[in-house]
Amino acid sequence: MIEFKRHILDNGLCLIIHEDSSTPMAVVNILYKVGSRNEKPSQTGFAHLFEHLMFGGSKNAPVYDEPLQWAGGDCNAFTNSDITNYYDILPAENLETAFWLESDRMFHLKVSKKALETQRKVVTEEYRETCLNEPYGDVMHQLYNMTYQVHPYQWPVIGKEIAHIEQASLDDVQAFFQRYYKPNNAILVVAGNVKAAEVIQLAEKWFGEIPAGPTFEENIPTEPPQTEARKHITKNPVPFDALYMAFHMPERLDPDYYAVDLLSDVLCNGSSSRLYRRLKKEANIFNDIDAYVTGSIDPGLLIIEGHPAKGISLEEARDAVWKELELLKNERMEERELQKLKNKVESTLVYSEVSCLTKAMNLAFFERLGDASLINKEVDLYQRITVKDIQTQANQLFQKSNCSELFYKKKD
Repeated sequence: MIEFKRHILDNGLCLIIHEDSSTPMAVVNILYKVGSRNEKPSQTGFAHLFEHLMFGGSKNAPVYDEPLQWAGGDCNAFTNSDITNYYDILPAENLETAFWLESDRMFHLKVSKKALETQRKVVTEEYRETCLNEPYGDVMHQLYNMTYQVHPYQWPVIGKEIAHIEQASLDDVQAFFQRYYKPNNAILVVAGNVKAAEVIQLAEKWFGEIPAGPTFEENIPTEPPQTEARKHITKNPVPFDALYMAFHMPERLDPDYYAVDLLSDVLCNGSSSRLYRRLKKEANIFNDIDAYVTGSIDPGLLIIEGHPAKGISLEEARDAVWKELELLKNERMEERELQKLKNKVESTLVYSEVSCLTKAMNLAFFERLGDASLINKEVDLYQRITVKDIQTQANQLFQKSNCSELFYKKKD
């Protein structure tokens, strides 16, 4: 059980505090409710760009990292489709340093032309390296564009086109900051060797005077159900052919999410999982194969991907996967097989509670979902899943009309 206290500042900032005296460290984690889902179709990649801009210096801390390093700390950040998350880890006795730095860049970030040009170069170079020059680098561009027709999940976090970042104006970027980087659009989690009363006092001191931003509706378009199979073939200079199959699945808060997550584990989680054991180890149809869920706030995807073995065509590999999916839909699995996977999930979740950073990030994410206390219900929700639940979800998801297939072929 992860215990915490919640405190809401007058400006709307949500503060979550978790006391843990077993460590000398403290974590200050701040989640902003903005991800690539909040971008305009003509201005994608902005959330990720801002992850970089936030380290470009603020009014009272021109070089963000230096004061944190002097305090014995470290920091990092990440962006995904739904959120942007920043965190600082430092000795608990120096906690106030992180409050000063995070509040200063929330209120006084220097979004200057020079800072924009510097980070634009960094992000566009990252785009070229990971998407344009790396084998299979554009897979998610193609797969998301196939699976989503109206929802902004149709482009990856790094952006739909490199031109969107290259052409981003200072006014566009500043407007993005003013809309989303406000206390009433943020969740601040402090975990570690701290006392709640002190943390609340520090939060009021450093964040309390920052004005709230205007409230707004996200207005994210709802993706309509997929009603027919989608297929695409692409050829690029890659080492091997690759197969990708994506199936629409429930949103993160849907009770069926947990069954689908376990369903992906049934397919590919460990050497005894079905696709790994039968199609890689026994039949030698794949050199490697994997299955996973995107876990997004809105309805996401269950994705199966793999590289066929030498002499196996993409069509043969695809048909072999479908054969296994049909078996799973029609043959009752053993309770033992499911319980083994549920125990593995439980051990992973319990082990994650050892790290203050993981607890802080998870508390922030669950609060973003609507209630941080959901963090204490995850294990039970997974353990409640039955064999019937798995089979029901397999029958609902694994339909040709719900599948988008991408054949990624080696260019001759």
